[in-house]
Amino acid sequence: MTLQMIGCSHHDAAVEIREQLSFSAEQSELALSQFGERFDGAELVVLSTCNRVELYAAGGPFGSGLVPNAGASGSLSISEVRKSLIDFVSECLEKPADFVAEHMAVRQGRDAVDHLFLVAASLDSMVVGEAQILSQVKQAYDLSNLAGATGPVTHAAFQAANRAAKRVQTETTIHRRRLSVPSVAVGEVVPEVFETLRGKRIVVCGAGEMAEETLRYLKNGGGDNICIVNRGQERAAALAGLFEAETKPLEDLPQEVIAADLLIGTTSAEEPLVDATTFAHLNAQRAGRVLLVLDLAVPRDFDPVIGDEPGVYLYQIDDLQAACNRNRREREKQWPKAKKILDEEVDRFFESLQHRATGPVIRRLRERADQVKTAELQRLLDKLNGSTDAAMTKEIEKSFDRLTNKLLHPPMASLRDDAATGHSRGLLEALRHLFNLGDDP
Repeated sequence: MTLQMIGCSHHDAAVEIREQLSFSAEQSELALSQFGERFDGAELVVLSTCNRVELYAAGGPFGSGLVPNAGASGSLSISEVRKSLIDFVSECLEKPADFVAEHMAVRQGRDAVDHLFLVAASLDSMVVGEAQILSQVKQAYDLSNLAGATGPVTHAAFQAANRAAKRVQTETTIHRRRLSVPSVAVGEVVPEVFETLRGKRIVVCGAGEMAEETLRYLKNGGGDNICIVNRGQERAAALAGLFEAETKPLEDLPQEVIAADLLIGTTSAEEPLVDATTFAHLNAQRAGRVLLVLDLAVPRDFDPVIGDEPGVYLYQIDDLQAACNRNRREREKQWPKAKKILDEEVDRFFESLQHRATGPVIRRLRERADQVKTAELQRLLDKLNGSTDAAMTKEIEKSFDRLTNKLLHPPMASLRDDAATGHSRGLLEALRHLFNLGDDP
């Protein structure tokens, strides 16, 4: 089995390079439709995200599937595989081939499978353990299925990668530690103060990227009474439509502070949205109700002295970033355990392929040997014409079995060893010819 991969990621290509090499949805669909036509019988999966661009190819001239067959017509050499993939990407994206070659690396065989498993399990991600990449890998595979661009190799590889990633999720805690400030704020701090967000008045100040990410966690956490306070109402209205929230102008913030149970700052204002004196006056009108304030802004949206007000719990960006850093360290501790799981799954994957590739030939080789052994054993027993007793006959049969097994052991062991390293094509073909096993599995 030969899996080929050409790609680049945040590890080796700057964002301005990845932008030029990324595949849009339309370009991905076009690539999937053209690849099989250009390379007869070939398979392709295109994975293009903000952090990586990777094309996984197999079949046809790139590898003859799960049961290797030496001498396959049209097979490409390693250097030809690399040039073909580079030229294909170059034409799809209308970029110079030299530019593609400079920034996209080619991986082959076990190296490509190892990489795919690492990607799916998010061990190769910019943020190790982030959950989004597995769904992106599955979406890329599903898109290829819909386009009819998958085949035996990509089916086996991507399904195995999905199983491996699920094992990492189940058997380690690498995905369970929150790493972004909004996720820590909503997922870890809020539950310390409120049992539920349902029915709580949530006021989010700002409508930028931080606000959008925070709103996503709030909605997922059960928030159903959200107000977005922002100076510009157009952007606030757009977010409100996405997250079923209401909007208020910044001038209404004092009234919203009085009504709020959870107050979140995400703006880029140079000065505090509410000064300490005004906040104290507003807090006095809250009748002692608890107020959780999450200040996610830099510079800070709220004067730190408001944390001294009665009933107010204030968490600032530095508090939350410290929690993120602790979680990151905990994720990193889980990396070796997760990598061990992936190594086991890659070995299991190739063992399965080995069995599927060599099993038919080994079975037919043993059947042919058993036929010859049985015929010769019967010929000998007929010549002896019943002159041996049952014990002697049994011993003769055992001797024939041992002889057959000893003769078969070297070629079968060599076949298994070569299959494990992906180099069994030549030996499989040689065994078929030497023992007249035929071409069918």
